[in-house]
Amino acid sequence: MSARLKSAVLGLSLIVAGVGAGLAERGQAQDMQPVVVELYTSQGCSSCPPADALLASLAGRDDVIALALHVDYWDYIGWKDSFASPAFTRRQKSYARHQGRRSVYTPQMMIQGQDDVVGTHPMDVADLVMKHGRTAPRVDIDVTRVSQGAVQIEARALRQMQGPLLVQLVRYRPHAKVKILRGENAGREIGYSNIVTDWSVLSEWNPAQPLSMQADITGTDPLVVVIQEKGPGAIVAAGRPVASAAQDFPVTRDDTPLTAATSDPRQGAASGTQGAAAATGPAARSASGD
Repeated sequence: MSARLKSAVLGLSLIVAGVGAGLAERGQAQDMQPVVVELYTSQGCSSCPPADALLASLAGRDDVIALALHVDYWDYIGWKDSFASPAFTRRQKSYARHQGRRSVYTPQMMIQGQDDVVGTHPMDVADLVMKHGRTAPRVDIDVTRVSQGAVQIEARALRQMQGPLLVQLVRYRPHAKVKILRGENAGREIGYSNIVTDWSVLSEWNPAQPLSMQADITGTDPLVVVIQEKGPGAIVAAGRPVASAAQDFPVTRDDTPLTAATSDPRQGAASGTQGAAAATGPAARSASGD
């Protein structure tokens, strides 16, 4: 990691840490919910590694839920991203359409489903995390791991809201390292954090009534629950699970570095390019779509 990038990562960590400290001093920290930061990134994008490092600096924080969604529209330039999904490309382009923009790019960070910023601009990221961290919650949420195969989700609106809202379950891999053999990042080994493996809608919820539901889960990947306006729009609540006191099953977070399998470049054009066309952003790679 370059000295410049180390300085940026440290600066972001200190600024975001200051957000939590300031709230605690005002006696409000106990009422705050974590801010969701989605990074749209690609192993084939030479502009993305600094943003991947910034996300890693946020991944260990309690006041931020940091999630990396790998897109597939750079696969055609020489390296197929081993974590990419067309579903994540569609989600990024849906944000663009919903917000009235005709552009997508990498690395892009979406903060709380509302504000986007170039992922290599740590001060802008910190400002948005601070803004949303200081916003009073709209929904109270509790996520409890009631067994190895189920979570209980409870939520209630804290003010009048329009619905329905989407109740979503997100699974992710905490960490992996990838040796990239071809493309713009050829010869590099890059570490990735909180790599989303699945983002699924559990149900729609009318916030006029309290929510109480149980969701079945499989596998050992960590999870978060995200409640969001349709669009996708604003994220109104997000929570990590806590273990039920009545259960004695182990709940662990696996941060052991893993080596992802390498993959061959895709033949032909990149998939998942329907929707908003792309435009360039500063310090970002842009992609054209239909």
